[in-house]
Amino acid sequence: MDIQVWSDVVCPWCYIGKARLEKAIAEFDGDVTVTYRAYQLDPAPVPQPIAIKDAMIAKFGGPERAEQMFSHVTSIAAADGLRIDYDRAIAANTFDSHRLIAWAAGQDKQAELLDALQRAHFTGGIDLGYRPALADVAGSIGLGRAAALAYLESEAGTGAVTTDLTEARELGITSVPTFVIDGKYAVQGAQEPATLLAALEEIARREAVDVGL
Repeated sequence: MDIQVWSDVVCPWCYIGKARLEKAIAEFDGDVTVTYRAYQLDPAPVPQPIAIKDAMIAKFGGPERAEQMFSHVTSIAAADGLRIDYDRAIAANTFDSHRLIAWAAGQDKQAELLDALQRAHFTGGIDLGYRPALADVAGSIGLGRAAALAYLESEAGTGAVTTDLTEARELGITSVPTFVIDGKYAVQGAQEPATLLAALEEIARREAVDVGL
């Protein structure tokens, strides 16, 4: 079974959704390959580092509504064993992060790097818009820091990310995470592991019927 996951590094629901998908796959009786594809919740540049709380207050129309959102997401993440610290998180354009994830995919470390980048953003207070910081994260999981920085300073990976973003638009993806399974089934949102597992099992059953197994 092939699962293509459109997600953004700084999306808390994508962070939660990735953990839930991994739990579902652990219970699924079948072979699964997962590929993470690039999506940007906000493609606007972030010229200077800004606390994500300040950015979200402006976006959500005031501190009270923003704090409600932070509290809600943080509590749900905690129930899934994930820590989110919005007091430390820094807003960032994620295009370079996605480029680095594409690079890691060629070294069989895509999911591991995505996880490290998410932790860096949600708990480490790392500015993912700063290329040396991205290279540090790559180095922390055994990828060459110098090679990662050289990659980021080039135009490498730009085409791969642009292709993902274009395909997301063509598929009509407007929210993430979105899981596209075997190229024809879509599951949206950070569904509970049991819900995802049931979807995987149902898709496997349908595919088996289609091929006459």
